[in-house]
Amino acid sequence: MTRALLPLLVLIASPAVAGSFTPPAGCETFLTVQSKGCRVSNHYICAADPKGDQWRTDFDQEGPFFTSRIDYETQWVESFELNPPVHQTLDPNPADPASFSNLLAKGQDSFIFGLSDDTGERTRVRGGDTLTGRQVVIDGVTLQETEFEFTETDLSGNVLRRARGNEYISPEWRLFFSGPSQWDGGDGNFVPVDGSPMQFIRPGEPGFAATQPLFDCDAVMSSLPFPPKS
Repeated sequence: MTRALLPLLVLIASPAVAGSFTPPAGCETFLTVQSKGCRVSNHYICAADPKGDQWRTDFDQEGPFFTSRIDYETQWVESFELNPPVHQTLDPNPADPASFSNLLAKGQDSFIFGLSDDTGERTRVRGGDTLTGRQVVIDGVTLQETEFEFTETDLSGNVLRRARGNEYISPEWRLFFSGPSQWDGGDGNFVPVDGSPMQFIRPGEPGFAATQPLFDCDAVMSSLPFPPKS
């Protein structure tokens, strides 16, 4: 666990209180995203991390429920689920590392990597992203649309979860954002979900660092699933 995250974990273990997100010491929030599915995400960077690393903490109407770190290529470095607490990390030497640079340059990127968590679970993720060539403008921000698919299995090959659908990327922020997709929790049945962004809020703008989501909160339960790279 990084020392920079320790103050945040103390914060998120506290009762949910509406207010302004404060990142750990040495970190700076640069973007707040209000999304469908009753989720608001605060994105931040920390001076002690390798250049290009980014953090994200997600809140639903009950409070914070998820924190993750990605690197410059949007590889999933580590994540923290909060209820119950689980710390998951990227295994060393992925067979096919995810590459945001390849996606931008070639229009597609594949990935194969392993994940391990502190409960002892180890899984394998295989999938890919392809640019559709379509651009969308959301809240004044131009994003590129992707098609994606991934499957996560245990070490015996049993499917734990899989997803397919569309996402959006920002070359400027080097971020993926959720879109309309379908998710299968391992039972073979795909369920439609949509966590598309609705508002992009920068420092100094109303709603920046918000911890209360605005959209769909009367219609959903906590914690929509998200692909590993998002």
